[in-house]
This record gives sequence, structure tokens and C-alpha cells, in this order.
Amino acid sequence: MFRRTFWFTAGAAAGVWATAKVNRKLKQLTPESLAAQAADRAIETGHKLKDFALDVRESMVRREAELGEALGLEAPVDQDLPVRPHLVVTTEHRKLPYTSYNRNEDH
Repeated sequence: MFRRTFWFTAGAAAGVWATAKVNRKLKQLTPESLAAQAADRAIETGHKLKDFALDVRESMVRREAELGEALGLEAPVDQDLPVRPHLVVTTEHRKLPYTSYNRNEDH
């Protein structure tokens, strides 16, 4: 008699545990929950990409400074030297022509 009570109780407990676990998993798989998880992961990925971009920018500036020192490009400019007008670069010369990559404009 005691064995049957033990196994009945053990089976009932296992059933309650399994039902709770399945219900918990079903709640995780609802569309709202999946959307929230996707949004959280997208935000997390965005933060990681931002941190990566900042690290790259910092390393790039540091390396440019090292190269400038090695090549002597960081030397102070003598203000008494004459400026040649044809060597001065203005923003007009650097402006690129507008090129549209919109495929709808061709049709």
C-alpha cells in the first residue's frame, strides 16, 4: 500500500513539474515574447556594433598619429612661408558630382 502511494505521489509531482515547464516554454514562444526577444537582441547587437566602431575609430586615430610622427608630418608649420595659391584646396574642388543610385529614376 505504501509503495502505491509513493509512486502515485511521484507521478503526480512529475506531471505537475512537466506541465509547468511546458506552459513556461509555450509562453516564451508567443509572438509577443518572440518580438520582445528579437528587439532586445537587436538593441544589444547595436550596442556591440557601436562599441566596435568606437574602438576602430580610436585605434585609427592612434595609428594615424604614430604614422604622422614616424613620417614627420606632425612638424609645426612655419607661418613665414609663402602660400602658393594653386596648392590651396578649397571645398569647391573636393565636392563630388551628385550621382543617384536610385534605380527608379531610370524607368
